[in-house]
Amino acid sequence: MTKRKIGVLGGTFNPIHLGHLIVAEDIREKLGLREVLFIPAGQPWLKLKEEKHVSAAEHRLAMVRLAVASNRYFKVSTMEIDRPGPSYSIDTVSELKSKLGAGAEIYFIVGPDALAKFALWKDPARLLEACHVVGIGRPGPAQTDLRALETSLPGVSHRIILIDVPQIDISSTDIRSRVSQGLSIRYLVPEAVEKYIAEHRLYL
Repeated sequence: MTKRKIGVLGGTFNPIHLGHLIVAEDIREKLGLREVLFIPAGQPWLKLKEEKHVSAAEHRLAMVRLAVASNRYFKVSTMEIDRPGPSYSIDTVSELKSKLGAGAEIYFIVGPDALAKFALWKDPARLLEACHVVGIGRPGPAQTDLRALETSLPGVSHRIILIDVPQIDISSTDIRSRVSQGLSIRYLVPEAVEKYIAEHRLYL
């Protein structure tokens, strides 16, 4: 029996933007995924070390729900927000495998910046065993190079699926900066997300 191929895109989503949606749809089509599950992080331990302010989970979750509402292949899970303590990918994948059962294959999507820090994740080797890790590649001269990870994770370059996706130069950091300066974020986020940010006065 053919297994259900489920994509998983986790992240802080502070806020979610069109780049996230374009990448998710592109990978869904290329890998033939049945659906892509968006999982906002509850307490993203690595992000909290790097960023001074991460918006409340309720706001990030609400924006993700608004952003994916029009795509029947996109779903939202609150499992990391509901789970107490820091958010670790291996815990999320283990919980998903238990919930989805043996009939599902999990494709865990990782952005290029996060992929570069993959060796710092909790139990990265066990994560590679538990699911298919899909790295978002960089085409052209700035190609994603997995060889740097080989020192700490031997064989990792042969176990991660690299997929080149459309290069969309949008970042959540830039969006937050633009909002704080009173600049437009139209065409960077879905319209519903733009309205939500304005209504709740986020990132000011």
